[in-house]
Amino acid sequence: MRSSRRGIVDPFIVMDVMEAARAAEAAGRHVIHMEVGQPATPAPAGARAALAGAMAEDALGYTVALGLPALRARIARLYADWYGVDLDPARVIVTSGSSAAFLLAFTALFDAGEKVALGEPGYPSYRQILKALSLVPVGIPTAAEDRYQPRPDQLPADCAGLIVASPGNPSGTMLDRPAMAALIEAAAARGMAFVSDEIYHGLHYGAPAVSALEVSDDVYVINSFSKYFSMTGWRVGWMVVPEDHVRLVERLAQNMFICPPHASQVAALAALDCTDELEANRAVYARNRDLMLEGLPKAGITRIAPPDGAFYVYADVSDVTDDSLALARDILDRAGVAVTPGLDFDPVRGHATLRFSYARSSDDIAEGLARLAAYFRAG
Repeated sequence: MRSSRRGIVDPFIVMDVMEAARAAEAAGRHVIHMEVGQPATPAPAGARAALAGAMAEDALGYTVALGLPALRARIARLYADWYGVDLDPARVIVTSGSSAAFLLAFTALFDAGEKVALGEPGYPSYRQILKALSLVPVGIPTAAEDRYQPRPDQLPADCAGLIVASPGNPSGTMLDRPAMAALIEAAAARGMAFVSDEIYHGLHYGAPAVSALEVSDDVYVINSFSKYFSMTGWRVGWMVVPEDHVRLVERLAQNMFICPPHASQVAALAALDCTDELEANRAVYARNRDLMLEGLPKAGITRIAPPDGAFYVYADVSDVTDDSLALARDILDRAGVAVTPGLDFDPVRGHATLRFSYARSSDDIAEGLARLAAYFRAG
């Protein structure tokens, strides 16, 4: 059977690591999971209860393509509560996870063959989705001294768009308001569409993250219920677009997805009011972050940019290896700890970096750090 050139994309390496960890567990080993960016907690209790009630009373069929009106209105209220932004609910589009939002955004904004800039290290699926849409990803090599965020002077002149993530994956670092504003201004000056990945908002350990909507309405903002709201498998997210792009994205969403999952939307609406449970989860991540920042240096891993948010630490391990894939495999085999090779996030320099997730329980994180320390001591 023939296949398309645009269908040939790189694997999502962390998923391969997850499969290797699963195989090790199936063989009877106990694995500490520091590879995947997935909360260990379930969806909030209120969300699960709301869905149980809806299942008893509602067929949960198709919704309109843009999502349940009540959910869109409640998401708009979140922007007032978190950022002081008065957002028209008509600009909110509910999606089948942030992945669907990226597909919609990139299809709405860019024509085949155009170049789109993104910071590296960065979320690997940006590159692969762009390639699958016959777009050309252009990596911006960010530096630890810039906390792995791009600078305005680094923006290429020949790109149609810029993707920025704050907090970032894999680094967990954030842009403050002046830095966010400077990037938006620089992108606009070059005629570049600005796409802000904000799926880790809510997970901060100092000042809250800044939304691009605090700076400009002429941006695409993408968010998700997966991380702060602990709903990864429910596949529900949202995007905020300029007013004159709503109908454009709506037509794409109608044809690509029909609508987001009705059941997930019901649960997501209830999750927005489960603040106490969600903040308790964040407190666990904060403890885990402290454990990581204390425990990784004890294991000899010192070249890190301390994360401001999310639940990751990105580490330079060039003093140990120039093959992060082999190192990650060896750590899993010998220490029983699953970590992600940096090549997932930076195809040029990721051979000498690792990402550590601390989204699990504090006991798991402490055990994982003890195993890593023993592994690196043994050499």
